[in-house]
Amino acid sequence: MDSSDHSDIASSLSPQTLLVTSGRDTTAQKGFVNPPVVRGSTVLYPTAEDLHAHRGEYSYGRHGTPTTKALQQALMALEGPHCAGVGLTPSGVSAISTALLSVLKAGDHLLVCDNAYRPTRLFCEQTLKRFGIETSYFDPLIGAGIESLFKPNTAAVMVEAPGSQSFEMTDIPAIAAVAHARGALVIDDNTWATPLYHRSLEQGVDISIQAGTKYIGGHSDIMFGTVAANQAAWPKIAEGIRQLGVCAGPDDVFLALRGLRTLSVRLAQHQRSGLDMARWLAERPEVQRVLHPALESDPGHAIWKRDFTGASGLFSIVLQHAPQKAVDALLDTVKLFGMGYSWGGFESLVIPFDCATYRSATKWNPGGPTLRLHIGLESTDDLKADLERGFAAFNAAR
Repeated sequence: MDSSDHSDIASSLSPQTLLVTSGRDTTAQKGFVNPPVVRGSTVLYPTAEDLHAHRGEYSYGRHGTPTTKALQQALMALEGPHCAGVGLTPSGVSAISTALLSVLKAGDHLLVCDNAYRPTRLFCEQTLKRFGIETSYFDPLIGAGIESLFKPNTAAVMVEAPGSQSFEMTDIPAIAAVAHARGALVIDDNTWATPLYHRSLEQGVDISIQAGTKYIGGHSDIMFGTVAANQAAWPKIAEGIRQLGVCAGPDDVFLALRGLRTLSVRLAQHQRSGLDMARWLAERPEVQRVLHPALESDPGHAIWKRDFTGASGLFSIVLQHAPQKAVDALLDTVKLFGMGYSWGGFESLVIPFDCATYRSATKWNPGGPTLRLHIGLESTDDLKADLERGFAAFNAAR
């Protein structure tokens, strides 16, 4: 079905259907289901009059192509009716930096949750500081209490729910209500759940960011980011993207669109397998705690259940006290879990982490070594057997 054919019924379609149908115009694509990969910079005008009037759907490759248009339309449908536009960037970090640079100026104050993605903190502490923008960090569990941290020049609040290492759940609607009452924008890193399971723009967020490298791409073979915004924030985001010269490569745009078409089935499987593994790990004697907001035992479960419709395959575990050599023995023994600093692909991953060195508004003291796991699309029976071998090595080295 062409996107032009169902514009009148789009509001009644489920997100799963919108993922498949939005951004498709098979008439313009000569009957093909997928748009072509347009690699181009220069757009020619047929007449001088058209040139002077900038008349034409496209003006320059950096500002858009038929490929980027198809993806933007599909992403806007996924983000929901509050979305006024989606910008495409070459990575998740560039999505974060573009959003912050687009809405902040020298002399502004930014509030950032203490469980934010570490490159976000580094950008704030180094680049934004150099530009005369102050950053303060807050407890991700603060909720409406964030009001006490506002200053007259607080321009924005950035949240990440849940944090992609420690997995605390932030009460976004409560924070958004306070921020908007003070005239500040709310920015959310929504990579963990994607808008399929968490439409943050509908909960008071003004700017929703994703590292499309993760679940949108889904195959660990692209670098990509998105910045979606509501009507209030989109003009600033659009102008920032234009002035900063931000654009994503055509091949990554095409692969992101292809990945988006299967997001619902992939993410559903990541959720099922992730919860299966999380519950199994919670019963293991080597594990003190599982950090997963979709578990009924998790402190953030009530907020997750209220605000989210699903979960992804990423969560963390706290191991029993053990020396580093025991943790390393586990990591070196597992074969199906690769060691790599990403997630969202079809493969399972594991990395050790420690937030204690950079958390500043809260103390990170989990009580044991911590591992972050991404549960891929393998059989969970095989993954459990792999971890059992790893735990045997862990116990032998303790």
